[in-house]
Amino acid sequence: MTAQLTAQLQRGLKPLYTVYGDEALLVQEAADAIRAAARAQGFLERSVFVASGAHFDWSAVRAAALSQSLFAERQLLELRLPSGKPGKDGAAALQQLAEAAPANPDLLTLVLLPRLDATTLKSPWFAALAQHGPALRIDAVERAQLPVWIAQRLQLQGQRVPSGAEGQRSLDFLADRVEGNLLAAHQEIQKLALLYPAGELGFEQIERAVLDVARHDPFKLAEAVLDAQPLRVQRMLDGLQADGSAAVLVHWALAEDIRALWRVKSEQAQGKPLPLALREQRVWGAREKRFERVLPRLALAQLERWLLAAHTVDGIVKGLRHPDWPADPWLALGRLAQQVVRGCAAVR
Repeated sequence: MTAQLTAQLQRGLKPLYTVYGDEALLVQEAADAIRAAARAQGFLERSVFVASGAHFDWSAVRAAALSQSLFAERQLLELRLPSGKPGKDGAAALQQLAEAAPANPDLLTLVLLPRLDATTLKSPWFAALAQHGPALRIDAVERAQLPVWIAQRLQLQGQRVPSGAEGQRSLDFLADRVEGNLLAAHQEIQKLALLYPAGELGFEQIERAVLDVARHDPFKLAEAVLDAQPLRVQRMLDGLQADGSAAVLVHWALAEDIRALWRVKSEQAQGKPLPLALREQRVWGAREKRFERVLPRLALAQLERWLLAAHTVDGIVKGLRHPDWPADPWLALGRLAQQVVRGCAAVR
């Protein structure tokens, strides 16, 4: 649960809350906090609707919002929209709910949504939700922030790691084992509370207790490559292979970044400013920052060699052989990834 939501709940309940994001654990915790605050304020009846499928009956939601409870003065109306796409009828219903929320002090509405794209965030129905109540975006905890997140969670249960390098080693070890699986991270941290008393945890204690529950993502692998993290890259490749991930998808994620780097560099060579070239190639956010860091010192000729290597590996993962490359797709992917890692390491 974010500090923003904690502060809002301490100041008093709003009639409408919207929580959106794909980090299931944090979405659940935020929703639990709102539900607990609602119960404390007398919202004892709870109606839950899951709006999935094209034939969902939005009239039932409207009726629940208008009905008066026979058993409790106040009602919590919880609406879950797994797809984030309400359709025409749903969009109209959401706007009506949002606009009516401030007028009914006995109804508290909680809307739970997945991560939303830029177009949806600008839609009239979402704008209405955000206008009439807090809209809390739940962001994923990236690998770089994960050790701090783990330390904070340990502190909540009265545990900590030693200060300095020893403690950082423990946090990094745990982060590596649970990367990409925040729910598993939460469970492993809770397990430490069951196994050991409050106080300081040593590395050996954490190592004995924690399972390797990382869930690797080909696109996170591509990020690790641009961040020039060779050990993490190999660990993620091993995890993707063990998970049964398709080598073709892993190659696509790597090759897509190589192609985008080459296109941007080629446009720069023709005189186009870097920000414009990045925008035209649809490179933004954290990926844009990585490109801005590595591109200035990467030569176009080097990027062309990586393109050729990516083309070769594309054939290998599809069953072709090349005399200068390993026949095993995962070994070929590792060689390609480490080539790019070395090139990006030289520009750090």
